[in-house]
Amino acid sequence: MAISTSTPPDGAPGTAPPAGTGTGGDRQRRRTLLHRLDVGGAPYAFVAPFFIVFAAFSFYPLIYTSWISLHRVELSTLNLMEWVGFDNYTALWDDARFWNALLNTFTIGVLSTVPQLLMALGLAHLLNYRLRGSTFFRVAALTPYATSVGAAALVFTMLFERDFGMINWMLSLVGVDNIDWENNKWAAQTAISTIVIWRWTGYNALLYLAAMQAIPRDRYEAAAIDGASRWQQFLKVTVPGIRSTIVFTIVLSTIGATQLFGEPLIFGQGPNGITGGADNQYQTLGLLLYEEGWKNYQMGRAATVAWAMFLLLIVVFIVQRVVKRVVARKA
Repeated sequence: MAISTSTPPDGAPGTAPPAGTGTGGDRQRRRTLLHRLDVGGAPYAFVAPFFIVFAAFSFYPLIYTSWISLHRVELSTLNLMEWVGFDNYTALWDDARFWNALLNTFTIGVLSTVPQLLMALGLAHLLNYRLRGSTFFRVAALTPYATSVGAAALVFTMLFERDFGMINWMLSLVGVDNIDWENNKWAAQTAISTIVIWRWTGYNALLYLAAMQAIPRDRYEAAAIDGASRWQQFLKVTVPGIRSTIVFTIVLSTIGATQLFGEPLIFGQGPNGITGGADNQYQTLGLLLYEEGWKNYQMGRAATVAWAMFLLLIVVFIVQRVVKRVVARKA
């Protein structure tokens, strides 16, 4: 009896569909597609919220501010803009108030940043030792940072008050006459720098402390075996070990000094706070921006000051990178 060897037609009863076709094949293709999307697209989905927020609240305002800086526009009529090109920038370059604010920003930044970081470095070095109640001291060091700038500035304003302030009272005990902290240029800048130092020293100290604790202990043991004193260990082991953190805090403090606004504004106690005193003796770039935009209602000029601050930070960053490379080559 002959046996038929012909292949039954597709879809005939009792036959299975070829592999990769039909419902099973479609399901497999969907699984493969979902797997590819999961592997290739999941990382972008995780980072997308950051870029969306950055684009909405950082990138777009930056571009829009640059556009406004090329126009003459007032705060009351933001929809009416007159194209002036780079006239706002040339006017700012010729404005003595801008150079005064730039100089004040630099001097206050130096007066606040240098002592602040040195004190933070010493405080972190002390906290790095095994002390009783070390957790309490670390929390206490961070307390000024948690205090609002408004509360801190108000308290220090009362302390530096000319006639009834505690600072002048303490100075009078050693024969020093009352100092007019607000109307004297260097006295005002010193007082404002004191507020900044008080608020940020503990924060930077904790950054240094975290970096110090990451230094291997065997380095200190090797230095001690070689006869290095505590001070020598600090200079030769601790400081080189936290060099990157020190650079980070310098950059962070520079950015903060460039954007200084709340402390001098509240220190002025009224209209003088906006202008940085009667003679602009402590007006920073942040106060100049506020004065142009919200006192003179010239948003184009205010946007120009904002972009000048941004370009200044870029210059500082470039200088920092160049200095870092020069130091690394010499080392």
